[in-house]
Amino acid sequence: MHWEGLVLRGILVRGGGKRNGRSKKWKEMLKLPHISQCEELRRTIERDYTSLCEKQPIGRLLFRQYCDTRPELKRCIDFMDAVVRTLSSAFPPQHSVFLCVCPPQSAAHLPDIPQDWVASCRERLEQTPCKELFNDCTKIVRDHLSGAPFSSYQESMYFSRFLQWKWLERWVFCASRTVCACQVRATGKMYACKKLEKKRVKKRKGEAMALNEKRILEKVNSSFVVSLAYAYETKDALCLVLTIMNGGDLKFHIYNMGNSGFDEQRAIFYAAEICCGLEDLHRERIVYRDLKPENILLDDRGHIRISDLGLAVQIPEGETIRGRVGTVGYMAPEVIQNESYTFCPDWWGLGCLVFEMIQGQSPFRKRKERVKREEVDRRVREDQEEYSDKFSEEAKDICRQLLAKDPKERLGCRGCGGVEVKQHPIFRNINFKRLEAHMLDPPFVPDPRAVYCKDVLDIEQFSTVKGVNLDPTDNDFYHKFVTGSVSIPWQNEMIEMECFKEINVYETDGTLSQDLDMNRPNPPPKRGFFYRLFRREASASASATVRGGGG
Repeated sequence: MHWEGLVLRGILVRGGGKRNGRSKKWKEMLKLPHISQCEELRRTIERDYTSLCEKQPIGRLLFRQYCDTRPELKRCIDFMDAVVRTLSSAFPPQHSVFLCVCPPQSAAHLPDIPQDWVASCRERLEQTPCKELFNDCTKIVRDHLSGAPFSSYQESMYFSRFLQWKWLERWVFCASRTVCACQVRATGKMYACKKLEKKRVKKRKGEAMALNEKRILEKVNSSFVVSLAYAYETKDALCLVLTIMNGGDLKFHIYNMGNSGFDEQRAIFYAAEICCGLEDLHRERIVYRDLKPENILLDDRGHIRISDLGLAVQIPEGETIRGRVGTVGYMAPEVIQNESYTFCPDWWGLGCLVFEMIQGQSPFRKRKERVKREEVDRRVREDQEEYSDKFSEEAKDICRQLLAKDPKERLGCRGCGGVEVKQHPIFRNINFKRLEAHMLDPPFVPDPRAVYCKDVLDIEQFSTVKGVNLDPTDNDFYHKFVTGSVSIPWQNEMIEMECFKEINVYETDGTLSQDLDMNRPNPPPKRGFFYRLFRREASASASATVRGGGG
C-alpha cells in the first residue's frame, strides 16, 4: 500500500479544542473583501444560472436568501423544496404537496403554471399518483427563476456578497501541512493530504498522469467520489487535499474482518452507491477504468467513495478511446484486446466488485493464487465465472449481465447507462433518491477507535530519489498543478464548518453594510500591540534625531 493510499484508508485524526481546530484568527483569515475589490470578478464571472444558483453551494444559499425577500419567488423555492422532499420520501405524500403549492382556484399561485395542467395533475393524483407528475411543473418553475428573477438577483446585494465569497475562495488557503492529514486553520476541517514527491514524479515521468488526476478531480462533484478541495506545493512535494476517509477500503473489509466476503444486502448497498458514483463520472464523460476493492473507501458513517482517479480519462463527445490500462483480473475483455470503448469497462468492473464482495474472491483469480498475467487475461476473455451458494438468483443474474463478454450485451451498455443498472430487480428495495441524499443508513458503521488498514507503510515512499534534479523547466508543470481551492468543496467547507453562517451577516435595517457599499470604503485594519510599540519607538527616535540635528 502506498503512503498516499494509507493517508486515505487508515489514518484516524481528530480535531481538538473548543474552536473545533480553528485558528484564533479565523475571522481575520476569512474576512470578506470590500466590494470594490470584486469589480474585476463582477465583469468576468460567467453568468450561468445552473452554476451560480444551483451547483455552487454558497451561490445557492444566497440566491435563496434573495428569493426569501420576495413572496412570489419564495413560493417557487418552497415548491422546489417540496418536490425534492417528495422524491426523497419513502412514502411520498404527492397529493398534499400538490394542494400546498397549487390549491384549488389558485392556478396562479406559482408563476406560468397553465390552468389545464393544474386540473390534469389533480385528476391524475386522484387516480394513479406517481413521482413523475411534478417533472413538467418543476421545469416551468426553474425556467421562470432562471429568467427575470436571476437577472434582478445579479443587481442585488446578495449577488455582491456572492462575489465577495468568490474573491475569498480564490485567495485564501491555509493548512497545517502534515504527512497523513491536514487541517484548514481558518475552519478546522480535516482532510487527507496525498503527497506526490516532485523528484519521484519526475523520475517516473508521471507529470501527465498527476495533472490528469488533479484536473479530473476538479471536474467531478459527487458525494460518491473522493473530492479535491485544494492543490498546493511545498519545496519537495505536490499536494492534493482530499476528502478524508476514516473507514478503510473494501479490500480490507472483505478479507480482514472475519470470513471473506459480505452478506448480500451489504454488498448490494455498496454496489448501489458505486453505481451512483459511476453515473456521476460518466455524466462528465469520464471513464474510471480501475474499479477494484482497494479503490473504494469508507467514510466514518459507512458510505463509500471511489478514489484514485489516476487512470481515469475524459472522452470527447461522440468519440471512443483505446488503452490497455487497469489492474489484472479486473480489466474488461475489450480493454485486454485493445479495442475501442467508452464507459463499458466500468460496468464490467462493477460486476467484478459485486462478485468479489459476495464470494470473497475475484471472479477470475482465486485469493493469493499465483498465476501468470496471460492466464488471467485468457480467463477473462474465455472462461465463465462460477457461482457458489452464497449468491441468490438475482445476485447471479446481475453479475452475469455485468460480466457479459460482449460489451453490447452488458448491463449498463445497452443505451441507458446507470439507469438500466439501477432498474435491476436486486435494487428493488433501494430508494436511489434517498441514497443519493445519504438518507439511507449504511449496513456497517466504522468504529472511530479502530484503524482499518493492514500495512503500516511502504518503505519506497520514504527512500531517497537519486539522480533526479529539479530545474526551472519543471515550474510550468507545477504552475498548472497548483491552483489553490476548488469551488464546490471549498464552499461546502465554509457551510459545514458554520463559517458562512457566522460571517454572512447584513445590517438589521436592510441597508448596505459597509463592505457592500461602494460609497463607504473599509476602515483601515487594526494594528497589533507590537506594531504600535515599534511605531512609538521609531517616532521617539526620529524626534531625538531631529533635536540633535537642530542643536
